[in-house]
This record gives sequence, structure tokens and C-alpha cells, in this order.
Amino acid sequence: MHAPQSSLLTDGRRLHLHHGPIDLIIEVWGQNRADAYAAATGRFQTILQELVDELPTLRTKANATTAFKSPTARRMQYAVTPYAADIFVTPMAAVAGAVADEILAAMAGATTFDKGYVNNGGDTAFHLEGDAHIDALIAAPIPGHIRVAADDPCRGVATSGWQGRSHSLGIADSVSVVASNAAAADVAATLIANAVDLPGHPAITRTPASDLSPDSDLNDRPVTTDVGHLPETDVDAALDAGMEFAQGALNADRIAGALLTLQSHSRHVGVADQIAFPERNLLNA
Repeated sequence: MHAPQSSLLTDGRRLHLHHGPIDLIIEVWGQNRADAYAAATGRFQTILQELVDELPTLRTKANATTAFKSPTARRMQYAVTPYAADIFVTPMAAVAGAVADEILAAMAGATTFDKGYVNNGGDTAFHLEGDAHIDALIAAPIPGHIRVAADDPCRGVATSGWQGRSHSLGIADSVSVVASNAAAADVAATLIANAVDLPGHPAITRTPASDLSPDSDLNDRPVTTDVGHLPETDVDAALDAGMEFAQGALNADRIAGALLTLQSHSRHVGVADQIAFPERNLLNA
């Protein structure tokens, strides 16, 4: 495994951290940026190896009694445990968001700043104080953003779908979730995207996850590899299924909002009705 990589991007404002499958873009506003970036870089040195050391357990069904050593693994476990009694989920469903949360916490613990974020492949944790606000990217087929202020409870956003970086059991083009932290948003986006589904539909192609990724935590569960054109009634039925799950998560205070999209159709719950869709693809001030 190559050593962790750290560099400033060409704009001189944002930090890029890369190690194996982890690829982070970080930005902090204010005079303490350098101290924050030093803290992020320092914490990043061991975070992947810590997860690798506990990977066999992280790939098994979530169990609230498991005692993980890594603080990032504990964030993953805490995020997925509320769902574990009712549905199959492993801590890996929250890994991207948990890494973002952990690096952000390292920066916030080392110095003070009013605004910053850690973006881990679209799953983003952000820090806000005072009168700061941030426009958090919603990585839907039509990209949008939602403005979050320091007095809002949301501190994480994540997106999942069958064409994303991870395998999906469902057919959502995208599900974007806003939640209290990035790990909570990550697992919720994953599970809501799984729920947007039409089991047995002839237009949907599925393959056992283990055939695509032998070490997948989904084992031989069939994951979506292609979705053909669907009649509008079928799109509505799939989105209805996802909305039922999303509404349940909202009612249980596990998320603040979600935006679900499938073949040019969309639904939303909670604060997702505040999403705007200008042409933008970055987290901006």
C-alpha cells in the first residue's frame, strides 16, 4: 500500500488527501487554515490502516455490542446501529461519511475556525459556527445545493445510487440525504437507495455482489448493474417504496431530509424541499 499523499490544490485554498480508496477534498476558511490542514494531514496518516485492521468485522452485520478500537469504526457502528434490527446493514455502509467526520473532528479539535468541510467522494462533513453558512452539494443527476447555516442541526450530506462508487441493491439514480453528520447521511442514503426498487422487474439486471467484488460486505446479494427504461407507473412505484423508507427515517429523527431521483422523476422529504438547482458543482461560500 502506498503512503498517504497530501497536497494543496492549484487554487491554494483546498487540501487534497489521498490514500488507497480514500480521496478527500478539504477546505477551511480563516486565518487558522494551516493549523487545521496540519491536523487533518496528521490524522489521515493512520486512518486507513486502522480500518483495514478491523475490516473483517466491519464487513459483517452491524452489532451494537461490537467493541471497535478505531474511532472511525465506532462512528460507522453508531451510524448504522439504529437500522440493524430491521434490515441487513454492515458498518461499511457509513465508511465514507465516517472518515469525513473523523478528519473534520481532528481539525476542529486542533484549532478554531468558523467554516470548513471534508468531502470524501461526495459524502461531506461540514463545520459551521457563528453566522457562517455553506452551500452543500446535492450530487443528483441535475446537481443542486442546499444552504445550511450554523444554527441548523445538519452537518453532513451524502449521495448513493446504483451507478455510484458502491454497489446498490436498488435502482435509484441518486438518493441525497442531509443529516446530523456525514456518517448518518451516508448510511441513510445507502438504505433509501436500496429501497427504491422493483424486485423481479425484467428491465433490471442484477449480479451477485461477490462476483463483482469478491470481498464485498454484501456477499452474494444481487446488486444492480443496469436499469432499462421504465414506464412511469413503475418509476412511481419504485420511488414510493423509497419514500416510505425515507419518511420512516425522517420520523425517527435519523435524517433531516432526502431527495430521491429515478429516470427524470424526483421526490423529497424534510429539508430537501429547500434544495435549489443552479448550475454549480462545488461547495461554495
